[in-house]
Amino acid sequence: MRSNSYTVFFTAAITVVLGLLLSIAATSLKKKQLLNIELDIKKNILIALNIQPKGEEFTPDEIEKEYEKTVVPIVVDSTGAVIENISSNSIENTNDQFPVFMQMMGDKIEGYAIPISGKGLWSTLYGYLALEPDGETVKGITFYQHRETPGLGGEVEKKWFTNNYKQKKIVDDNGVLVSIQAVKGKADPTSPDYYHQVDGVSGATMTTKGLNIFLKSELKKYDPYFQNIRRNQ
Repeated sequence: MRSNSYTVFFTAAITVVLGLLLSIAATSLKKKQLLNIELDIKKNILIALNIQPKGEEFTPDEIEKEYEKTVVPIVVDSTGAVIENISSNSIENTNDQFPVFMQMMGDKIEGYAIPISGKGLWSTLYGYLALEPDGETVKGITFYQHRETPGLGGEVEKKWFTNNYKQKKIVDDNGVLVSIQAVKGKADPTSPDYYHQVDGVSGATMTTKGLNIFLKSELKKYDPYFQNIRRNQ
């Protein structure tokens, strides 16, 4: 018959071994999860910039190659100046350091993508908004993470909704930032504000209201930078 001390020792040894194996597995999975998150972010930057996959969906290899080939990350400050010698992954003060992802075709700028995030109804929505080289016309928008109600607020991630933002203007005729508002019902083509509005999501008033608020708030951070771009057109 085994002694009590043997039983305790055996149980402790098994616990330590299992704990070690679980720790190794968790560390390994965490690295993989972080890589998947990074890949998904790159994919959404590409989609916002209106870069389409060759097939129905981007493959991981295609994402990496297309991102490396066309996207150049920079960091700007609250005055719109580019901050040299800093990477978008090492931003410390988010109140005065903002990442911009430039789409390049050789030496020519084809667009700019910026991260956007803010409160909807049930969750924080995360995405990217891209502008054309003119710094005022929307090239695309994506939402890649949220917990809004499927079929209602969750519709903001669907193409039928995000496609409405393309070719809309974030500034008025005087170059003043007005952002883009998702309205109740459908945007009126005869309205003078039509190019600053998109069709809303039925039954998702609070989600779209939150989206309208945080989109303008995010664009304000980058307004000095895009003002500089518009002045140099």
